[in-house]
Amino acid sequence: MDMTPYLEGLRADLAAAAAPGGPEISRAAELLSNSLEPSARLALLEALSDAAAEITTRLHDATVEVRLRGRDADLVVTQIAVPEPAVAAPSPPPADGGGDLARLTLRMPEALKTHVEQTAAAEGVSVNAWLVRAVMSAVSPRPTPPPPPPPPPGGTWSAKRVTGYFQA
Repeated sequence: MDMTPYLEGLRADLAAAAAPGGPEISRAAELLSNSLEPSARLALLEALSDAAAEITTRLHDATVEVRLRGRDADLVVTQIAVPEPAVAAPSPPPADGGGDLARLTLRMPEALKTHVEQTAAAEGVSVNAWLVRAVMSAVSPRPTPPPPPPPPPGGTWSAKRVTGYFQA
């Protein structure tokens, strides 16, 4: 990612803001923009690093890194092999004689009822059995989310920064 267009945009904005002040103010703005370029470039790199770290914390199967090539920054996305969770077989509907049954009246929009009937028919079960299974899966404990990815070699992850070293 070439940061030069962004820095030139800052320089042009500063020159435009200084133009009404006359030639001395315009010259001072030009000198100021030249001396601020390294600081602005560093601030852009820091913003990119913070964004990459935040994006990485939200991804479960990839990391985002900022790599420097000369004066340019590259965003690199690396996929992480995450073991696939075991798919649990859907629990069978409860047997009729397996316990006390309670009757429940459920009101739902007609369009949702039609969708439930179609889904139950596609699975080859009754609407009641499908609803019981849906309620059971909704109230059963959920598996814990996978742990965050390990930090890159030689570095650490934090909420705002990625620290470590790089090789040129």
